[in-house]
Amino acid sequence: MVMKVNLPQYSSKDFLVLPLVLLPFTMVINYAIFDIHYFEVKVFVVSTLITGIVFGAYFILCSALAVMMRNRLPKESQTGIRLLIIISNFLIMTGVILALLFWGYAGLPFVDQDFSQGRFVWAYVGLGIINIFLTFLFEGISRFDQWKINLQETEQLQKTYQRSQLAGLRDQVNPHFLFNSLNSLSSLIAEEGDEAEEFLDEMSKVYRYILRNDIDQFVTLRTEVQFLKSYLHLLKVRFGRGFQVNFHVDEMSLDRYLPPLTLQSLIEIAFEQNTLSKTKPLIIEIFSNDQQTLCIRNNIQAKEVSNNYNDKARLEDLVKKYALMDHAEVLINHTQSHRTIFIPLLKSSDGVPV
Repeated sequence: MVMKVNLPQYSSKDFLVLPLVLLPFTMVINYAIFDIHYFEVKVFVVSTLITGIVFGAYFILCSALAVMMRNRLPKESQTGIRLLIIISNFLIMTGVILALLFWGYAGLPFVDQDFSQGRFVWAYVGLGIINIFLTFLFEGISRFDQWKINLQETEQLQKTYQRSQLAGLRDQVNPHFLFNSLNSLSSLIAEEGDEAEEFLDEMSKVYRYILRNDIDQFVTLRTEVQFLKSYLHLLKVRFGRGFQVNFHVDEMSLDRYLPPLTLQSLIEIAFEQNTLSKTKPLIIEIFSNDQQTLCIRNNIQAKEVSNNYNDKARLEDLVKKYALMDHAEVLINHTQSHRTIFIPLLKSSDGVPV
């Protein structure tokens, strides 16, 4: 069994830059130490190998320190102090490494070379400048890497959001739903003109909301609940007392945000997975656990045949969408009698968790 060693990396290009700078570093520093004696065969071979190993270890140690400081000071506002601490430590480490090399090589029996303070100072200044340059280079590469990750996450969130939109549209604007809605409307027109007018009004609100939700990626819970009541009115005409939806949402939670059609999608899934009747109604509760979480709970009366694949895909889309928003997490709790879904409520329309 081969053990895999994960070396610390501050940016994606660390181990691309290392082989490019290692040999030039080694040769320049060795020339500063040995002067013209560096090009004697024995000195060249031994010192190049030793200095290369030392600088390779030094590079990895610097990467580990930089990664540690980034983990401790990760915020954008902490960039300046982070770089100051990193560079200060690098300069100290550079002095220690150079001192060890200069004194160590001065003690080699086959090299007639004394410690030269002048060459040490020039080597330290030169290596210090290069160190500062590389620190800013790797910081730039790291920020570019993070920008690409953020861009990919944004694109993934957009795709997930669009899939959710299409799923909502497909569930509502498909011929089956439209046929049922028009059939209900036709029955009401024949029996109750006033109720038919109210049904048509609520139906127009539902479609208007669905067709305009591509403008905003997030809406207030208040807006979503208003839409949901219109949507539930259409279902109530079709199913009567076969289902109940109870709201217990505090006023503060209504001003929080969530992706549009979230509640409609969860209710639709509950309808597709469960049977309902007057004697055994499907009961859905929507309540605020606190100002940070909205709970959607329904009793389980599982159908023998349901479209579990589509339902699972829609739930996974919702979970992924929240996972991309600074690790906001959708929790799903199943028992034998109930399923409860915990939806995080966001504090702003930018998708920032509470």
